Amino acid sequence: MKTFVLVCLYVMGATLLTSDGLINDKSDLTLEGVWELENQQMYENGMISETLPNQNGYRQVKMYSKGRVMWTRNDPSDANEWFGYGTYKVKDGILEERLEYASGPMMKIVDTTQVFRFELLLGANTYQQRQMDDEGNPTEGESYKRLE
Repeated sequence: MKTFVLVCLYVMGATLLTSDGLINDKSDLTLEGVWELENQQMYENGMISETLPNQNGYRQVKMYSKGRVMWTRNDPSDANEWFGYGTYKVKDGILEERLEYASGPMMKIVDTTQVFRFELLLGANTYQQRQMDDEGNPTEGESYKRLE
């Protein structure tokens, strides 16, 4: 009996240590909810070269609901307002956001890039969106945690 208990504890511990927090049944995963940016990543040669934490009160929140997306950013060091609203869809690991309207500074970007496409790495309570170059290599990323 003692051996059985030790084996069970070992298996449970190994599972916890090797688990990546992702749900294996992808049908249970959803982007629906409220998410906050944890950090940003820069890539070189397909590998993360730098991770940039939020600093000095910087916050960015995204909300996804029924095919709609809204995001807002507060950066105390930037006098500009940053927000956007539009639609989104997820298909084959790609997150596509189409902004319908946004703050003035963002509208300048939307004028040149109306559709934003990211590789989506979705977990139960975290997700990462990565911009890819023409050859499919990541260039920039953002990591989010679920708030709700």
